[in-house]
Amino acid sequence: MIKRAFTEHPASVGESYGAHLAQASSFGFAMIGGGFACLIHGLFPFLCVKSGSRCIEDLHRRMVTHRDRSKAAPAQGAPAVSRRPGEA
Repeated sequence: MIKRAFTEHPASVGESYGAHLAQASSFGFAMIGGGFACLIHGLFPFLCVKSGSRCIEDLHRRMVTHRDRSKAAPAQGAPAVSRRPGEA
């Protein structure tokens, strides 16, 4: 039961626990950096003008646009769903 708590979600997105830890950590650090850039921009509007939006765009690209859903296993008890046109 404990092992499942650490492996179920990473497996659902096609990652091992270690790969998921690395990926989630890289997202977290990027979000912290983007957050600091937004705070700096709030205080000094002439600084970090595009840093926050660039961070969001990069994270979206990494998470949504380039996710290989073919590696992800369907959740336990859920039917497999085709993500690409023409796949059965």
